Order: sequence, then structure tokens, then C-alpha cells
Amino acid sequence: MGARLSTAIRISDASKAILQKTKSFPDQRFEEIDDWSDLGHVGVEPMLLALSMELALKAWFVFDHDDPKIIKSHDLLKLFDGLLSESQQRLDDAFKRSVNSPHSSVVFVDYGIRDILSQHKDAFVDWRYLHEPKKAMMFDQSIFEATLEMVLREFKKRYRTEPVKPFF
Repeated sequence: MGARLSTAIRISDASKAILQKTKSFPDQRFEEIDDWSDLGHVGVEPMLLALSMELALKAWFVFDHDDPKIIKSHDLLKLFDGLLSESQQRLDDAFKRSVNSPHSSVVFVDYGIRDILSQHKDAFVDWRYLHEPKKAMMFDQSIFEATLEMVLREFKKRYRTEPVKPFF
């Protein structure tokens, strides 16, 4: 478990770093934009947040499975489905407690993490290749960010770190 746990923590830390970097981008209030050339990061945020979610789910996967063969996919729903059913349920319960309430949906009666991941399952690829035509590109950044923060917060609850002092 030691090497697997260390790997999962490193993946989670990378996910958290991407999330923090993305949060440092200036707000995009289109009605207040004077110089549109300042928006070089438009489209980058959804791509980076999707990558961060991908890494967060892969950290869960590595923690769940003692198998070096990680799912090689950017599909967020496929990654979620690769988690143990207990992990899926834990994340869905936490989503319903902490994310769904402030971001409730009138479209879904039983709105869960699966709905968010399904809606944004290909966001990394879609937003990475903005120049390629797509049917529709929607990205609900506030709920996606809240979901990502919840996934990382719940992952952090799976382990604890203890400071180690040298013997000499």
C-alpha cells in the first residue's frame, strides 16, 4: 500500500496545484472587458479544470486498486466508473451534501456527481482543441470547481500524514 499511497498522493497534489493555478486567473466578466486581447486564458480554464479532475479521479483509482494499469482516458465518467463502488457512493454522498445544495438543479431530480461528470466528461479534449468544430461546448465552471474541490477534500480524508523525526 505504501508505494500506491505515495503515488496517489502525488497525483492528488498535482491536481490541487492545477486547481490553484486556475483559480489565480482573473475573473471573466464579459460586460467589463475593455481589451479583448487580455483574455488569452479563455478556454484554458475549462481544459485545466478538466485535467485537474482527471488527475483527482486517477488518484482515487490508484488508491482503490493495487494495479499498475491505470485507465488511460480523459473521459471523466469512465474514470469515475473505474472506481470501487464504495468510492463512487462516498463521492456521490459528499456531492449531495456539500455541492448539490448550493448548486441545485431544476433539471435533475436526483442530481449527483455522475451528472456533472457526464455533462463535462470530454471537457479536457473539447476545450483543448478549440479550433475543431463541436456540437456545443458548455462548461459550468462554478459547479465543476466545487465538485473538484469536494473530490480532493474527500480524497484527503482517506489518509493522514505524520511528521517523522530523525533518530539522531
